[in-house]
Amino acid sequence: MELTPAELTVLGLVVEQPRHGYDLEQVIEQRGIRQWTEIGFSSIYYLLAKLEKRGLLSAEEAGGGAKSRRVFRATRQGRQVATDGALAFIADGRTVPQPVLVGLANLALVAERDYDQALSSRLTRVEARIASVTEAQRSQTPLPPAAREVFSYSLSLLEAERSWLVARVRGGDE
Repeated sequence: MELTPAELTVLGLVVEQPRHGYDLEQVIEQRGIRQWTEIGFSSIYYLLAKLEKRGLLSAEEAGGGAKSRRVFRATRQGRQVATDGALAFIADGRTVPQPVLVGLANLALVAERDYDQALSSRLTRVEARIASVTEAQRSQTPLPPAAREVFSYSLSLLEAERSWLVARVRGGDE
């Protein structure tokens, strides 16, 4: 059973521990998951319902009265599908589309001064993102191993991009 990145991410978070929709939203926000997968706030409940319908999650009411929430748990099949999906995504050699490559491929259309300004602007955003991801990682310690690896990989990619940008913007002064 093949999952989309958003489905696998939600399923994986529920495999990590049983969760309700609002809890998922908080974890997605805290870990910066929206930076690398498309999970909108409004799509969380849609994804939960879809995964439940496919037999990958089960739900039970928690709490009483008006504040009751459905808490989702991964089924045995859900755990297996999540494991298989995670391994498939890790081994997958496809590259993620990078809009910057489209811009670079059309560099002949851009004045050098504008290109330098665009690179400087991108460097500023990348440095801000590095600071944000680093702070998010630091504020959530200790992290589950999966989250720790996501932060590590994300920071490595951002640092590589920062290094490439610095070499072009500042002539490698740093």
